[in-house]
Amino acid sequence: MTIANGKLTRFVKTLRGRRIGVVGDFMLDRYVWGSATRLSPEAPVPVVDFKNQSQALGGAGNVARNLIALGATVIPFGVIGEDEEGRAIRSLFDAEGMTAKGVLADSSRVTTVKTRIIAKHHQVVRVDRERREPLSRSLEDRLVRSIKAALPRLGALVVSDYDKGVVTDSLADRVLTECHKRGIPVLVKPKTSRLFAYRGASLIVCNAKEAGFFVTRSLEDDESIEQAGRALLAHFGCSAVVITRGAEGLNVFEDTSPKGFHVSATSSEISYARVGQAGVDRSAHGRQVFDVTGAGDTVLSVLALGVAARVPIREAAVLANAGAGVVVGKLGTSTITPGELFAAVRDLR
Repeated sequence: MTIANGKLTRFVKTLRGRRIGVVGDFMLDRYVWGSATRLSPEAPVPVVDFKNQSQALGGAGNVARNLIALGATVIPFGVIGEDEEGRAIRSLFDAEGMTAKGVLADSSRVTTVKTRIIAKHHQVVRVDRERREPLSRSLEDRLVRSIKAALPRLGALVVSDYDKGVVTDSLADRVLTECHKRGIPVLVKPKTSRLFAYRGASLIVCNAKEAGFFVTRSLEDDESIEQAGRALLAHFGCSAVVITRGAEGLNVFEDTSPKGFHVSATSSEISYARVGQAGVDRSAHGRQVFDVTGAGDTVLSVLALGVAARVPIREAAVLANAGAGVVVGKLGTSTITPGELFAAVRDLR
């Protein structure tokens, strides 16, 4: 099946202006930037000379950032701590223009923070601060009420689960049931501890490693991916499954089709100077990958907008794959603009 570039670029234009809810684990991604020219005399590790520090929304927040960068209105729902990092997340919500009434503060929780030490564009180490206790029933009830009140205004809902305690089995089941009643599509990035709570989702998105864990076998070739995709469709009772495969692109499986659909990874490298412009370096053999952080979130975000805009799932998957191809050429959790997506799709071959 070949999809014309002109058709895809028309679909890109339909993505803007959608209202998407994002439920999940909102985190703070903190970056410590520096240089490393020597090893420590205390241990065989590099000494990083500090230059500066930056921070951004991570986890479900990176999905929200991608959606906003693509022109969506995003309503976030989650729980953070009443701490400095939680306040930093609220400031980042404000900076992105998000109304965060649905993100509750809980004094008993610790806001999840992932600190990455980066020297000369290479990540040296990551330090995580988190706790994974599930929400109390009273806090879950408050969060579910907030989500239900917003559903009539949403084109789609994304559940971005990083297994930090916000998305409980009960919450997932209650939210998906309510969305089903109202005919609102739900896209889920699942975690293994809640496989059955996601039954009935519109679309499940996972990577090959996660899919292999779900079906309890390694996925090493196209045949095993095909078998896993069909098995996951039946397991989740969902309309479609997308398995991302890194350098191998992604595969789409639909309950209405007997065979999966493969989307190859982007084969042309788009340099920073060319992104959003006409030129593409056709001499490049495969994309130069700087950082895969957040690429799966980009796929999830573009798919959510496609579903909300009623773009057929196969075409939406091609758009999502093209978007991920741009993001992996950027360092750190990154977003993609409509202009960048438009250029990447236009130049697909």
